[in-house]
Amino acid sequence: MAMPTHADDALRAFADRVLKGELRAGARAMRWVDDGAPQAFDLLRHLYPHTGRAHVVGVTGNPGSGKSTLTDQLVRHHRARGRTVGVVAVDPSSPFSGGAILGDRIRMADHATDDGVFIRSLATRGHLGGLSRSTHDVVGILDAMGFDEIIIETVGVGQDEIEVVRIADTSVVVLVPGMGDDIQAIKAGILEIADIFAINKADREGADLTVRDIRALQMLSEDHGSTEVPILKTVARTGQGVPELLEAVAAHRDKMLAGEGLQDRKRRREAHILETLVRDRLVNAMQSALGSAEDKNQLFDRLAARETDPYTEADRLVAELLNAND
Repeated sequence: MAMPTHADDALRAFADRVLKGELRAGARAMRWVDDGAPQAFDLLRHLYPHTGRAHVVGVTGNPGSGKSTLTDQLVRHHRARGRTVGVVAVDPSSPFSGGAILGDRIRMADHATDDGVFIRSLATRGHLGGLSRSTHDVVGILDAMGFDEIIIETVGVGQDEIEVVRIADTSVVVLVPGMGDDIQAIKAGILEIADIFAINKADREGADLTVRDIRALQMLSEDHGSTEVPILKTVARTGQGVPELLEAVAAHRDKMLAGEGLQDRKRRREAHILETLVRDRLVNAMQSALGSAEDKNQLFDRLAARETDPYTEADRLVAELLNAND
């Protein structure tokens, strides 16, 4: 059995700092994840047994729907109740990353000196292994740090965002009045991921019509096993409807805890992350097996000349990988 090295001891000591909730240590750990640092995975291994305790809420919706303002209100209400909050903003233009208009930056500055709030933005590009895994790793660090609530705010409701929100225990889809055909266009995605709908900017004309449109889509989807999802009207700018939204999120969590739902969701989430990690490692190993750029070009030339075929070469590469691990 290998003896622990100084590097092992240093990593354990650093992991202990993260577990104690030290903000500097947490920020540094997330930087390691962002940069793909070699020690990042070793740290995550140390932290993993201490995760799975926080309630993770995903907030997604079309750009301009007021997700950031609504997230800000959720943070305020949680803090008023004495709950600590970690925020992962998956949007380089989000106010959390400092890229929004001045008013949003001033509003978010209120949380900057609050040790009970930790805000981390993730760019939508440049993450090895996909954004969903990067988000999962950052959520895991916040969870290990001891935050009670973790909110993931995404840039939209495209496939990447749907993938990210699947990390959450509870998913809130934010819509605004007057979407019309847009609801039809995204109905498959939002009905699949939404645990709660928040009709934001509900002081605008058409809020009730939007509620009816969603109810109609739910009825049309009953053959596919869709259940009725709560729909709440909010005005994030003033905080109207936010306490009711928090109650709906808590009710969803309690419902999941009362049955097998929450455990099933966590199981699916971890299975997805495991599959992503294995796929990343296999791709990296395959790139190494292909050899140097010159070796690759020679192989590609042989394929183009029909001197060999991709099926044979794929079998050969896989066999080499398996033999290398024997």
